[in-house]
Amino acid sequence: MKRISNVFWITVAILLVAVVIGVAAPTSFQDVTSNVQSFLTSSFGWYYLILVTVIVIFCIFLIFSPVGMIKLGKPDEKPEYSKATWFSMLFSAGMGIGLVFWGAAEPLSHYISPPLADSSTAIANKEAMRYTFFHWGIHAWGIYAIVALALAYYKFRKDEPGLISATLRPVLGRTIEGPLGTIIDVLAVFATVVGVATTLGFGAAQINGGLTFLLGIPNNFTVQFIIIAAVTVLFMISAWTGLGKGIKYLSNTNMVLAICLFGLMFFVGPTVLILDMFTDTIGRYIQNFAQMSFRIAPLNAEHRSWINGWTIFYWAWWISWSPFVGIFIARVSRGRTIREFLIGVLLLPALVSFLWFATFGTAAIEIQKAGNLDLTQFATEEVLFAIFSQFPASTVLSIIAVVLISTFFITSADSATFVLGMQTTYGSLTPPNRVKLTWGIAQSTVAVILLYSGGLQGLQNALIIAAFPFSIIMILMMLSLYKSLTLEKKELGLHFKPIRKNKQAS
Repeated sequence: MKRISNVFWITVAILLVAVVIGVAAPTSFQDVTSNVQSFLTSSFGWYYLILVTVIVIFCIFLIFSPVGMIKLGKPDEKPEYSKATWFSMLFSAGMGIGLVFWGAAEPLSHYISPPLADSSTAIANKEAMRYTFFHWGIHAWGIYAIVALALAYYKFRKDEPGLISATLRPVLGRTIEGPLGTIIDVLAVFATVVGVATTLGFGAAQINGGLTFLLGIPNNFTVQFIIIAAVTVLFMISAWTGLGKGIKYLSNTNMVLAICLFGLMFFVGPTVLILDMFTDTIGRYIQNFAQMSFRIAPLNAEHRSWINGWTIFYWAWWISWSPFVGIFIARVSRGRTIREFLIGVLLLPALVSFLWFATFGTAAIEIQKAGNLDLTQFATEEVLFAIFSQFPASTVLSIIAVVLISTFFITSADSATFVLGMQTTYGSLTPPNRVKLTWGIAQSTVAVILLYSGGLQGLQNALIIAAFPFSIIMILMMLSLYKSLTLEKKELGLHFKPIRKNKQAS
């Protein structure tokens, strides 16, 4: 196939080796990758905490800096998509399906096993909500934002190829055109393929769990294979139609369904308590922002274990997903200013996430407190449906949830095929359909094979491991951005405007 870069063939070869190992020895593969992951979280937890906090500070600095008025494109370019569509697209690709999966399950888990407080207490309730906000808030979106900003700036402002390696030219020079640049792009493509493949596998299990709870459909590989096959056909049809149709329409549909599900749950659930918890947790989140950002519990093994299993795991997970999400967000953000882009990517999705977790998390914890139903007896993918069973219109809620999971599922895979096509055709903004089709089939095949063999967890561990070298690339991205924006600020004569007293003529 023409226009395909070496990144495609190298990544396919590496992926093939990983899949063969995962199939031939899934237990050994999982054990080895788990040990490596454990070593990284234990030995470099401090590094992840500092890095992600620095990323957030850097993003906030750019919002208030004069460079915030610089456009991601030519000076006269207008945004390609409306604000509503743009937000829908970036949110759907970023963490839409994660909110549905963890919306009730994570606050409930923290309530039962809190980071500091005694289990199942009022303090544990508040901690559960605060740390859930922390894990899904500004830090997560800051990671996505910095990768997306670098890509959008260099592609649309500086006419560089739409590749991860191209964003590092200011600090690495022409070396990005050689083997080093290829390695960087291979790492990004590998992370995208593995991330989406594991999502396809675990997402199929979640849809299967919902259908089992609702309709009594068996929860097994055959059903999950059918789900993946159906989703593959749908997301390939969407990918074939392109960004302006398939992904755009699906993303808008996602937001409508999400609003319906949220609105129903908000009104049938404990509405006043949800608003109280949202308000109180926002305050505690802001108040404890710095403390949570650097908390690593060096002298308490139990607390450190919780941090490794949740906070540091999440930071590594967001970093590993940032090539995929960042590239996609960059592609749909042409024509926006840096300030508008960062406010849109950093703050708005975080606020929506807070509202979502306050609603579904509060409902879950209140049901657990009441004692009529022990939610801990359900698998994670069934918790949401168990909660719905305790409220009016439970069937309607469950049906909307299953459809929403499916559309988020399709949108993520759809977006990934576009990103993979773009990254393996020298950064083309319109990758050929045959390339997208190849990657779509490859992702689904990997998911099915590893789901059958039990090797998905090992592959997920490999994705988290890949986050460590990519974190170094993110540091170089920030340095590149700072260097280029500082230079452009001087060229454009941008500066902070101090307040001066008016002098009257004597």
